[in-house]
Amino acid sequence: MLTVRHVREEDKDFWYSLDKHLPEDEFEKKVRDAQGYILLDECDPVGILRYNLFWDNTPFCTLLYIRDDLHKKGYGKHLMKYWEDEMRTKGYKMLLTSTQVDEEAQHFYRKLGYKDCGGLTVDCPELAQPMEMFLSKVL
Repeated sequence: MLTVRHVREEDKDFWYSLDKHLPEDEFEKKVRDAQGYILLDECDPVGILRYNLFWDNTPFCTLLYIRDDLHKKGYGKHLMKYWEDEMRTKGYKMLLTSTQVDEEAQHFYRKLGYKDCGGLTVDCPELAQPMEMFLSKVL
């Protein structure tokens, strides 16, 4: 059985086994502000999702990560739907997410109803990466 709950302090080791980018003080904020989720399959943690508020009023999924050995089994879809439903109950009308143009995640998000809505290119040699594409979904 799949369950989703807000991230807790005791999830830190699992969280950082998947999320290599979140500074520790930001993890504490995710716990405090309930802006992170843990997906469990029969009490076994299998994935995470974190978000912020873009423009301080639009939920922006900044990371969705399912354990590598469990991709393409419906876990990501389940976690996104949970987040979307919670954001809908909080009264939000639109959601955002992003992925690099060279990543497969763009196809996943489009299957969930997200539409391309822009991109960002970083013009700083030490931070260079493929263009970050943004996707939106109206709730």
